[in-house]
Amino acid sequence: MYAAVRHGLNKNSMSTSAHSPKLAIVAGGGPLPLAIAKAAEAQGREIFLIGIEGAAAREIENFPHAWIRIGAMGEFLNILKREGCKEIVLIGGIKRPDLSKLGLDMTAIKLLPRVAAWMKAGDDGLLRGLADFLEKDHGFKLRGAHEIADSLLAPEGILTTRMPSKQDEEDIETAARAALAIGALDIGQGAVACRGIVLALEAVEGTDEMLRRVAGLPESIRGGAEKREGVLVKLTKPGQERRLDLPTIGVETVERAALAGLAGIAVEANGALIADIEAVTRAANARGMFVIGLAPSRIESLGH
Repeated sequence: MYAAVRHGLNKNSMSTSAHSPKLAIVAGGGPLPLAIAKAAEAQGREIFLIGIEGAAAREIENFPHAWIRIGAMGEFLNILKREGCKEIVLIGGIKRPDLSKLGLDMTAIKLLPRVAAWMKAGDDGLLRGLADFLEKDHGFKLRGAHEIADSLLAPEGILTTRMPSKQDEEDIETAARAALAIGALDIGQGAVACRGIVLALEAVEGTDEMLRRVAGLPESIRGGAEKREGVLVKLTKPGQERRLDLPTIGVETVERAALAGLAGIAVEANGALIADIEAVTRAANARGMFVIGLAPSRIESLGH
């Protein structure tokens, strides 16, 4: 069913020159902002990183950068204009803000009624609203991380030495159906299933917290280090704005899935990001787990 994926086959990053518009990388948590920065620089692009305080890694300071707090919308726009940035990538995890504790500046206060309306439409509504604000109101161009570095997209096929068993395949389909169902409601992107039973669904807390919950369940209903069982599946939400918030896995995801006793991880091929595909593969192989990129046609068939 699966073809093994050779590393390096999915490294056809967009051809870019030094004449491309200056790119702002708005950095939340995790390794992806740095991966995007390195990929863009390798293409000869001029970049500027804007780190979200409390979320972005200090390593962004290895690049031209500035720090902002999440409520400083006016400062954010001023930085973009001062630096001459024309295109923006929003990448990395940020906890959903508590609007009452943000310390909003005047620009953000004026935007607040629109933000409240966006948030009522769910996470995807919030992201779409922010995209419209930046593009239609201020003339910036939002780019997806995969448009800058398509080598970060999960390839189709199995990445690891271990192959999924028949039970693993059934669990992949069970978890995928659950992920599609909550995705259609704009709840989350991930689900865990074991022995045909859904053990957990991802919501606002994110994948890491979901895996912690699974790790806390009795081993009688999940796998363990001696006998790995169960699968984490992460998929894009139906109709999702793909320039923003694509499902993501990294080495930490593998480590947390391993602690939860899972046999493997399945993501949407060409619809999920892997922060460092070689490191993720090594980590999964070391723990006797599989990682798979699911064909879009297979995912589509499960949604009907």
